Amino acid sequence: MAHLQMAPDAPRYIHGDMAEDVLERLSFLRHEPRRALVIGDWTHAIGAALEATGVTVDRRDPALGDRLVDEEAPYPAPAGYDFIASIGTLDTVNDLPGALVHLRRALADGGLMIACFLGAGSLPTLRSMMLEADDDRPSPRIHPQVDVRAGGQLLQRAGFADPVIDSHHIDVRFRSFAGMIADIRAQGLSNSLARPGTPLGKAALARAQAAFDARRDADGKVTERFEILTLSGWAKTLRPPKF
Repeated sequence: MAHLQMAPDAPRYIHGDMAEDVLERLSFLRHEPRRALVIGDWTHAIGAALEATGVTVDRRDPALGDRLVDEEAPYPAPAGYDFIASIGTLDTVNDLPGALVHLRRALADGGLMIACFLGAGSLPTLRSMMLEADDDRPSPRIHPQVDVRAGGQLLQRAGFADPVIDSHHIDVRFRSFAGMIADIRAQGLSNSLARPGTPLGKAALARAQAAFDARRDADGKVTERFEILTLSGWAKTLRPPKF
C-alpha cells in the first residue's frame, strides 16, 4: 500500500471518508483536545486539521511499518491523551478487545476515542465472486469483520463510557475486475490473514472474471459496497445503572 500510494492518482476514498467522519464528529461533540494520538492516518488529514487548531499530535501508522506502535500492547505510560483517532486498523488486529482496552487506558480522564474501520457487510460482491472462482474448494480471501452489535459489546468490555456505535456504507462502481482489485490493494484493504489461502490459478481467475462480467449493470459497471463501522467512547467513571 505504501508503494502504491506514491502514485498521484492513487485511490484514497475510503480513508478520506473515515477522516472526514472523525473530524465532523469531533466538531459536533465540541471536544477540544490539547494532546492527541492519531493511528493509521496515512494521508495526515486528521493530524493536519488538529495541528491547525494548536493540538499536539502523535502520529502512528502501523500500516506503513511504524514500529513505534503496537496496538495489541500497552501504550507507554503516562499516555494521557485527550483524544485518540484510529483509522482503518482495528479490523486487522488479532486481539481487538485487548487493543480497545489499551486505547481506553491511554486516554486521560474525560478523553475521547473514535475508531473507524471496515465492518461486517463490506465487499459482498467480491466475496460472492471469490466463492465462484474457488468453485468447490473455497479459500479464506477476506479477514473476519465486526458488526455493529459486536462493536457495542466490545466498547463496554473495554470500559468506555457513553459508547456510540454506528455504520454507513460507500457504494463504488467499477468498470473492470482488475480495477476493483487494484483499488482494494492500493488502500490496504486486501487479505491480511496470516494464512490467506492458495493464490488464484488461471482457471480460477477466469471464473472470477466471468463472475464479474455476469454482475455488470446496464452501464457495464459492477457495484461494490464498503461498510464503515465507527466506535466512539469516553474515558469517564462508569456509573451503575439505576433501577
